[in-house]
Amino acid sequence: MIQIRQFRRMTIWALLGIFTTWIVSCSNPQSNTNNQASTSSNSGQIEFWTMALKPQFTDYFQTAIAAFEKENQGIKVNWVDVPWDGMENKILTAVSAKTPPDVVNLNPDFASQLAGRNAWLDLDTKISDEVRSSYLPNIWKASTLNGRSYGIPWYLTTRLTIYNTDLLKQAGIDKVPKTYAELAQVAKEIREKTGKYAFFATFVPQDSGEVLESFVQMGVDLVDDQGKAAFNSPAGKAAFTYWVNLYKQGLLPREALTKGHRQGIQLYQAGQTAFLTSGPEFLRQIEKNAPNVAKASQTAPQISGDTGKKNVAVMNIVVPRDSKNPDAALKFALFITNAQNQLEFAKAANVLPSTIASLEDPYFKQLPPNPTTLDQARINSAEQLKQAEVLKPTLKDIKLLQKAIYENLQAAMLDKKTIEQAIADAESEWNSRT
Repeated sequence: MIQIRQFRRMTIWALLGIFTTWIVSCSNPQSNTNNQASTSSNSGQIEFWTMALKPQFTDYFQTAIAAFEKENQGIKVNWVDVPWDGMENKILTAVSAKTPPDVVNLNPDFASQLAGRNAWLDLDTKISDEVRSSYLPNIWKASTLNGRSYGIPWYLTTRLTIYNTDLLKQAGIDKVPKTYAELAQVAKEIREKTGKYAFFATFVPQDSGEVLESFVQMGVDLVDDQGKAAFNSPAGKAAFTYWVNLYKQGLLPREALTKGHRQGIQLYQAGQTAFLTSGPEFLRQIEKNAPNVAKASQTAPQISGDTGKKNVAVMNIVVPRDSKNPDAALKFALFITNAQNQLEFAKAANVLPSTIASLEDPYFKQLPPNPTTLDQARINSAEQLKQAEVLKPTLKDIKLLQKAIYENLQAAMLDKKTIEQAIADAESEWNSRT
């Protein structure tokens, strides 16, 4: 089970001069892929770091590494798996000391922090257009900064609406909301008729970016072409008003201001919310922890705004600029993210691949006989990739933008500021950041 999580270590950022960061979802290699990178170094050892993939995927990676080493005699891969809450500290320390691993599994939100400090290998001169075009174009953009590519897309998750059919029946609701406007109306009905909540969303600045993404789905431009705040607009005011009103009307749990996305999963598993906006990988967790709720669960497309935009969360692969063996490292990065290997990993991990060829496999297009909820979720998720994009702008300090908006949303929710003042203060905080 894989999640795209967030984590922070303020002391390390201070050492590097960065103020805030976080991370909030093989066996058949394609030999031609391994010849796309420049190959001035075809021997030696490279170190590959992943996040929280042992022991569940140990067999998978051991098989993949063995296949790579067989095809690339002289290159040895040392796989190191790092806990979620330890990666940020570990990679920041290694990069600062100029002793990084050669290949690292991160996500764009976090990787972009160091991309802004020139920590990663510039891939635009290393990877051919042909290879680059094998990945989904919108997904490739997620690992670019200032027009330069610093990462290779790996596995993806896109949110679905997981819903409890029993709770909807109790509330007399026979239609799953498709938009945030519909969700607000359904939230009132569920609260009034069942005493429970429709859903949970977190406003903890260091946690999920789902609310920030909802602004984009509602048609808000977060920043302009110069990187200045653009959300102090009619659309921005409407988005602020939407979330503030939901909270003041008692349609969001009070712990939305203090607890993160994990609380939303716990509430859904406890039967206290009707909807969970999350990736299909959580269905297995619900089945294990709350079998009765799992039996009542179905999936629907992701809720969006009038734009119809859908989110996708990306995990990528980067090669540190200070790698001792960058050519071999890039060769391995392209190998582990090629179409065949991505397909195998996606099947093992219940995630989505980022290569076009992988998504053409029947596994993502056709339901098996007697499909399960998980089967349907997989097809829905893959279908959404046609509209999906990374909704947050690629900014090296994107978490400061989220912090400014979330903290001022909270102030308005608690009547410490008017909505107008909250927006203006968030705008000022972003534009005056140092």
